[in-house]
Amino acid sequence: MNNKFKLNKVESFDTIKDYLSNSIKKYPKNNAFIIKNKIGKQIKYTNITYEQFGEDIQNLGAALINLGLEGKRIAIIGKNSYEWVLTYSSILCGVGIAVPLDKGLQEDEIIMSIQRSKADAIVFDAEYLEIMYNIKNKKNTNLKHYICMNSEKDIEYLYLYNLIEKGKKYIESNDRRFQNHKIDPDEMATIIFTSGTTSSAKAVMLSNRNIANNIYNLNLTEDVYENDVNLAFLPLHHTFGSTAILFFLTNGVTNVFCDGLRHIQENLKEYKVTVFVCVPLLLEAMYKKIMNQVEKQGKSKLIKIAKILSRFLLKFKIDIRRKIFKQILDELGGNIRFVISGASAIDPEVAKGFNDFGILTVQGYGLTETSPVLSGERKNCIKNGSTGLPLPDVEIKIDNPNNGIGEIIAKGPNIMLGYYEMEDETKKVIKDGWFYTGDLGYIDKDGYLFITGRKKNVIVLKNGKNIYPEEIEALIVKLPYVSEVIVFGKEKDDDLILSVKIVYDEEYIKDNYANLSDEELRDLIWKDIKKINKTMPKYKYIKNLIISKDPMIKTTTAKIKRFEEIKKENQN
Repeated sequence: MNNKFKLNKVESFDTIKDYLSNSIKKYPKNNAFIIKNKIGKQIKYTNITYEQFGEDIQNLGAALINLGLEGKRIAIIGKNSYEWVLTYSSILCGVGIAVPLDKGLQEDEIIMSIQRSKADAIVFDAEYLEIMYNIKNKKNTNLKHYICMNSEKDIEYLYLYNLIEKGKKYIESNDRRFQNHKIDPDEMATIIFTSGTTSSAKAVMLSNRNIANNIYNLNLTEDVYENDVNLAFLPLHHTFGSTAILFFLTNGVTNVFCDGLRHIQENLKEYKVTVFVCVPLLLEAMYKKIMNQVEKQGKSKLIKIAKILSRFLLKFKIDIRRKIFKQILDELGGNIRFVISGASAIDPEVAKGFNDFGILTVQGYGLTETSPVLSGERKNCIKNGSTGLPLPDVEIKIDNPNNGIGEIIAKGPNIMLGYYEMEDETKKVIKDGWFYTGDLGYIDKDGYLFITGRKKNVIVLKNGKNIYPEEIEALIVKLPYVSEVIVFGKEKDDDLILSVKIVYDEEYIKDNYANLSDEELRDLIWKDIKKINKTMPKYKYIKNLIISKDPMIKTTTAKIKRFEEIKKENQN
């Protein structure tokens, strides 16, 4: 265990059941969730305490076991909701194996995922009623039970809340099978598909110990309190989303759900959100919006001076940030104190900007295969541009370094059991207990991990030069009108031309360059690209520009599907 920095004193458990049982006992009257229901124009809020959450877990678990699902695989699909978290928690706490599915999958992809995971039941959101009807009639899966989370209108399917009521009766009649179910912390607890098309996506097997250890390490390093309010924004089918919400639930935190990307700022105000786990794309967009407003109001110089002053005072442990930047913080709800960014690299300037405003903003790094976090920044351990230090129980090394940069490999109790029914693929990435991430990076003299790019993204030119596209993208994304960017090698003859595709922010262009024609806009962007070129060696010069106002193809965690975009551009 890396004890280089002071760690929090926390309890350790081997299973999710023990973690949740502990928090239910510790924080029974705390609100675990606040649920918003819209009835016409009226809005009703329902508070669910930890005690109630615990009872719902027990009741649903008993009902699922009485359906014959003990030890079976249960798929879950739907938007982030209380019912999603409840189902996932019940399965992990004593029913069987959870199979979270991406809510963005098409019908044939859902069928393929159910077939590949050998799921026996599926719990789904009402918006999938038609798809479930089709799947049921096709009879090409092993599904025996279809359970709707939030509608009892269709008598073809079981209704989650009816099952909870039934489960209550089973428990009252002394059915203890759910409570007595013995959980082996090292057995497969969940099958999670990695991002990608369903046929190419790998099915990652994680155990209770994998996830529980990651939660323990997050508790050791990050400060979360029982009076915090977490906005569950990341999709729960993603390991980062599901592990994060379990991490918050171990600390007595209140969890609320986002109404959608466009409503984030109003949700932050509405629920007085204090903690928030998100992707860089969102944080960068929020920061750009704030700084554009500052510029419009002619306050850029004032903000710059205020940052210098507050940084100077911090050296003497005088923190005035939340006072002098109150107006900016109010734009973000006024209560936000802690933001965790993950899934891809955040612009260091954005992370530094939020920290300057008094919002502790840390970056983490990990993969589905690592449950997911491998390294993270923490209070007083922040180095701009890094992904922080390895978690206490995680060992990280750089394999086969060239000028210090090589493949990041990791070892620890959070490394997956393997890929489901893909032994050869598992052997490719786990060697002598080390997991080979496919990411490139280096570790500095203080032990901080820096990611330089993805091994498979490296552009190799005919002259043998290697280009890390992420390094150039980090420079281009700083241009105020750039919303999204990818740098890639466009095929030409038998070599590659270094190219960039930029999605510009229409609102920014409208506000600042309303009278420009398409050709003039292109010339403006080219000028800025040429300026960036001048800061780099010649072999890294961008020689081809593609601009668009249409968003790029993305995963549900807002990561650009780089290879789909490149394939599309190479076909044009």
